[in-house]
Amino acid sequence: MKDPMRLIDRFLYKHPRFGIPGLARYLAVGSGVAWVLGLIMPGFDLSFSLDAVLHGQIWRLVSFMLMPYSASWLGFISILFYYWIGSTLEQYWGSGKYTLYILINMLLTILLGVGTYFLDPTVKLGPTYIYLAMFFAFAVYFPDVQVLFMMIIPIKMKYLAYFDAALFVAAIVLNRFPANLIPVVAILGFLLFCGGELLSRIPRRASVQTVNFRRESARIRREQREALYHHKCSVCGRTDTEYPDLQFRYCSRCAGYHCFCEDHINNPVHFTE
Repeated sequence: MKDPMRLIDRFLYKHPRFGIPGLARYLAVGSGVAWVLGLIMPGFDLSFSLDAVLHGQIWRLVSFMLMPYSASWLGFISILFYYWIGSTLEQYWGSGKYTLYILINMLLTILLGVGTYFLDPTVKLGPTYIYLAMFFAFAVYFPDVQVLFMMIIPIKMKYLAYFDAALFVAAIVLNRFPANLIPVVAILGFLLFCGGELLSRIPRRASVQTVNFRRESARIRREQREALYHHKCSVCGRTDTEYPDLQFRYCSRCAGYHCFCEDHINNPVHFTE
């Protein structure tokens, strides 16, 4: 199976003009307008609903991305915060990749809305988890950037990402089916774009090298014949030809076939390559 990120990069390479420059700004402005309308008209709703779409409200296929987190001051702050995150990712990725990220997450959300309609027609979908998952993407690329949590406490993005992850887990566990699938779909969109980068940052244990002692001993004997000595210390370089009274031993804990004189056989530092 091909890496999805390679397919995305190939698509963007073949279509260099793809993308909406300044998309993060347009989304923020649209969300700001929706937030103001929510203050003026309580109950103002742009969320995705397949039932509403089937009744002619086609704009909901797009307008759900403009739904603010809430009609309170917290909703306005979230608009500014996610505009900062979105514009930063847009600069880092390029407008093409950022636009594709938004479009794919919109498509996944719409497909979820179509699927859940037959299970629960009352489910309405907004962009909350899309933006929360976009926060994960920001934390992957800029983990040490600091923000003021609750406008007071300076904290790094990677630590806020843990809190964000807790929100996702709580939503999946506590929400009823099929509403608990909404954060799952948002995570799928994040992994599609950032899964490879995330895996590459996980520390891996060094691979254990298997030593072929027969081959190594043959190499040592060959070198010995050419150098006119039988044993040579791998630390100090002394040989049994120069120091015939010196005792030499081979270490089984070193990677390879290394010889040590009696002064260095108990050296705690072993060869690893």
